[in-house]
Amino acid sequence: MCRNIHTLHNFEPAATSDEVHAAALQYVRKIAGTTKPSRANEEAFYEAVHAIAHATQHLLDALTTSAPPKNREEEAEKARARAIRSGRYSAA
Repeated sequence: MCRNIHTLHNFEPAATSDEVHAAALQYVRKIAGTTKPSRANEEAFYEAVHAIAHATQHLLDALTTSAPPKNREEEAEKARARAIRSGRYSAA
């Protein structure tokens, strides 16, 4: 649904609060259908971002795995390679 929301679980170092907030903001933008709320909706919009960021952080703190943590740079390179293979990205 939201291509710009990336996996935040099981990375070393762990996801930052800025990354969690950015994911929550992207989610609310997608659901609301707007990148910037009107003044009338601004309070509800940002309350939702805060609530979702809080729930996301709570989830990340509670998740466990036996898999070794992933490396951010390696995962980004894999994603770029997949995008190039699929024709969605140009390395030029």
